[in-house]
Amino acid sequence: MADTQWLTQAQYDALQAELTERIEVRRPHIAKLIDAARQEGDLRENGGYHAARNEQSLNETRIKALQGMLENAEVGETPADDGIVEPGMVVTALVAGREVEFLLGSRDAGGDLGVQVFSTQAPLGAAVMGAKTGDKVSYEAPNGKVIEVEILNAKPFGV
Repeated sequence: MADTQWLTQAQYDALQAELTERIEVRRPHIAKLIDAARQEGDLRENGGYHAARNEQSLNETRIKALQGMLENAEVGETPADDGIVEPGMVVTALVAGREVEFLLGSRDAGGDLGVQVFSTQAPLGAAVMGAKTGDKVSYEAPNGKVIEVEILNAKPFGV
């Protein structure tokens, strides 16, 4: 994850809290589950042991991903309420004729913010960067189709 991820302070704080919880709470809990399952004996047919090891693997993978995101994060100030699309803005747009609302920021950090998140590196995110309310832009979707976008509104997240 060498690419810089733009995060709001709220996103950064949420990711940091998740990382802390995974390291300080989940990791020791999973270790206890593994230890208890080991004490049951034969590990080859011990479903609890294998489930705990799988959970451990998933937890460690997420820890590494969170550490990478936080190391490469650029935490931005709340953008000006000037209608120009930039990271940290909630954008309302007509995308291929359908109204869509999304936050321009880090897709990986948008889990519980209550709004869909698009990265500035995503085709839609890159297309709307710098546009302002009323502008029409387009981008090429991964399938090669050109998609038209009209910016209806852009306001700072949380406003």
